[in-house]
Amino acid sequence: MINQMTPAIYESLKQAVSLRKWPDGRRLTPEQTELCLEAVMRFEVENNVPEENRVGYLEQRTCGAAASGAGVTPEMAGLARDAARD
Repeated sequence: MINQMTPAIYESLKQAVSLRKWPDGRRLTPEQTELCLEAVMRFEVENNVPEENRVGYLEQRTCGAAASGAGVTPEMAGLARDAARD
């Protein structure tokens, strides 16, 4: 089935999983969501979709300044209100 899936079907299933709705507006059941997500993930592997374009991709942070918070402004860290109270 995955080998016969077109890119258009893949995109439609990917959108359905994301919105939890079919294109006509009906809600996906939990079972439908699970099956669609499995089909999307299998399509991505079979068609060598780049990892950063796959469903559920999270960019990995490396150790260093960005991971430790060094050099991050209070606004970016969400601490601006707390700093303003002091």
